[in-house]
Amino acid sequence: MDKNAFHKLIGVEESYEAPAALMEILYNREEREKLFKEMLKLHDFDLSYDWFHGYFQNEHADRKVKKQDYTPASLGKLLNKLTGDINDYYEIAVGTGGILIQSWNENKYNSNIFTYKPSDYFHVVEELDNRNIPFLLFNIMIRGMNAVVIHGDSLSRNTKGIFFAQNYEDDYLCFSDLNVMPYTKAVANEFGVNFYKGEYYKPHIERVKAFD
Repeated sequence: MDKNAFHKLIGVEESYEAPAALMEILYNREEREKLFKEMLKLHDFDLSYDWFHGYFQNEHADRKVKKQDYTPASLGKLLNKLTGDINDYYEIAVGTGGILIQSWNENKYNSNIFTYKPSDYFHVVEELDNRNIPFLLFNIMIRGMNAVVIHGDSLSRNTKGIFFAQNYEDDYLCFSDLNVMPYTKAVANEFGVNFYKGEYYKPHIERVKAFD
């Protein structure tokens, strides 16, 4: 990851500004898809790994207090080789999605390119750190995944919000839409969480549909 090139694309000068700036871009379809295309060019269209691994660990991880370290790509590959093809994926403390990306890549690699459908795979992930969420959503959406992202504490179940990313076209060449799930008792009960910060994220619904 070229830190300076990334910062220029999202319009910031310092790393601490990046999470908020990236989140704002993700809420705007036109701006985020422009960013996705520029980032794809920067990385030679290689989506097989987490571009943010080194950048985030060096610039954002709290290694001293929270002991935050991110799973090496080699370990992610090994874990996914051991588990094989997974249609329903669940991970807590997902970080920016390094292991998740390896699972997605393994599923795609093992599938027939002519029959592969993003809707055949569903991911539910949880993450506590505020700074991780925009990068995690970016990684999910640029790859066209269908995923629920729970921003909260996996132990206490105190949650700031739940996102639903969906590949509406069900096409592996398309990006995912971004939706913020409503702060209702029904949603909280469905995911076994407690919305303890009120409506932490502003309402945002793009497109949602049910697949067979």
